[in-house]
Formats: sequence, structure tokens, C-alpha cells
Amino acid sequence: MRVTIAEVAQRAQVSKATVSRVLNGKPDVDAATAARVRQVIADVGYVPSARAVGLARGRARTVGMLVPSLTWPWTSEVVQGAVDEVEAEGYGLLLYTVNRGAESLAQFASHVSAKAFDGLLVIEPPDTLSYIETLHTQGLPVVMIDDRGSRPGFPSVATTNREGARDAARHLVAAGRRRFAVVTGPSTFGCVKERLDGFLDALAEQDLHVDPRLVVEGDFSTDRGAVAAEKLLGAGLPFDAVFAHNDLSALGVIRALRAAGRSVPEDVAVVGFDDIPVAAHTELTTVRQPMREMGGTAARMLLSRLDGAAPALEPAVLPTTLVPRRSA
Repeated sequence: MRVTIAEVAQRAQVSKATVSRVLNGKPDVDAATAARVRQVIADVGYVPSARAVGLARGRARTVGMLVPSLTWPWTSEVVQGAVDEVEAEGYGLLLYTVNRGAESLAQFASHVSAKAFDGLLVIEPPDTLSYIETLHTQGLPVVMIDDRGSRPGFPSVATTNREGARDAARHLVAAGRRRFAVVTGPSTFGCVKERLDGFLDALAEQDLHVDPRLVVEGDFSTDRGAVAAEKLLGAGLPFDAVFAHNDLSALGVIRALRAAGRSVPEDVAVVGFDDIPVAAHTELTTVRQPMREMGGTAARMLLSRLDGAAPALEPAVLPTTLVPRRSA
């Protein structure tokens, strides 16, 4: 059975507070008493919990991480990258989602108030940016992962959305495609604008354009990707390439195209964005976001901040990479 601090205090005939001060090297305990407490600790084999010692020093040695959900494969990859770094430095990680909406956010807020963690990593859930900025203003160290073009007033990690989309366009042009369609993500996301602008800019360099009727908004899900492809087919305009703003959308596009009798890539080439694990198994050409590296970089930035470093003034921007496969 684990020895408690109360047992140590009883054996040493001191208070629990005195034992705590000895454990934390406080100078306000006389030498004889401190020596007696240390001898009891050695005799009974008492090992203080890391959390108890951390709290006594004003630190929980725990990092919080707030994410919208774990249903997107992208999120789980980023979380794993963060966990690898956090655990390597002897910290724990508390993971919060907003799957239950306001109820989840209220529970998270209660943990913030209780100072359950020292700093926060966040993949912004919808409509929470102002709240997260308030936490930062109140002194909680925060690092955002995938700022979606919002450029918050605290440290963040982003990726080269615009350049990645440019690479997708150049690859399709090099493959001989000339009639392009786009399935975007939600228009409220800054990264969606960056990806669309980058794609259109690269085409314009080749004097190529996209008919606005062939730009359809999705929501980053497979089902909405399929619905978007059905809308494109229903528009009656020819296209031989689709750039989808994430891999799940791209997989939905491919499903709908094949259901309509179109061959991929013979009739229509398809490019996604992210390079989630399933992309390789489905031979999807895509733009790789360094997802684990994004999580790891954010964790290192936060841990550095907790060690007293000044917050980064500019986002850490990690490069994307085009990954050619059979779909394009």
C-alpha cells in the first residue's frame, strides 16, 4: 500500500505542511527537523506524487489540449505529435473535446478555473477563438495548432496552405488537365481561402481559370464531398480535375464520380489535402500537412514558454509536400 504524506508527518511528529516544505526544499524548517523528516521518508520509502509536488511549486506539470473532436483523422495525428513531446519532458496531457457543445466547454472552463494544467494547446473548436484569446490575456500560456488563417494574438503553428494548393494546381497542369473544379471547406475558415487563392493563382500563371460554377463548398466530410461532386456533375460543365480541400472530401468526390460512371484518374483526376493515413491505401494524390510535426512543434513552443521563454511573436509555419499517387 502506498505510504501517504500524513503517515510521514505522524512518524516524524510534524505537520503535513512541514513535510511538504522539506520535500520542496523550503528554507524555513530547522536543520534537525528537516533531517528527521528526511530520515522517516527514507525509512518508510515514501515517494511523493509528481502532481502533488508540482502543485506545491505552483505547477501541475500537466498540459491541457482542447480540440473540436477526435473523429477527424487529422486531429488524432496532431494529438499524437503533441503527446510524444509532452511525455518526453515528464508532463501529462489532459485532452478535452467539445463533442457535447456548451456542456463540454463549461466542463473545460471549470478545469481552467481549477488550474488543472499549466498551459494549453488548442485546435480551435468553432466559435471559441474569443474565449481562448481571453484565457491568453488572463495569463494562461496558449499555443494554437492550425490557426486557419485567423492569426491570433498568441503563439501558433500553421502550414503553407497557399503554397500547397499551388503545388496541387501545378501538378494537375503538368498532367495535362485544363478544366478544373474545386470542392472547398467551410468558407469561414481562413485556410480555405488560402487554399483556394493559391490554387487559382497558380492556374492564372498558366493563363488558366476555374469557372465559378465549378467551385462548390463542402464541410471537410466524405459525405459532403460526394454531394459536392454530384453538384459539379449536375452543373453540366465539363471538368477533368478536382482539387478538394481535404482528403475526406476528396474520397467522397471519388466515390460520387465512380458512381456516375466517371473513371479516376482517366476521366477526372482528383487531388486532396492533408495526407491522412487512409490516403496512401486509396492511392489518393494529396498535399501532405506535417500533422505530427505540427503537434510536436506546438508542444515544444508551449513547454519552452512554461520554462520562462518569451512567447513567439510570429507563427511557426511548417512546409507542405505534394504526394503524387494514382488518383492524379
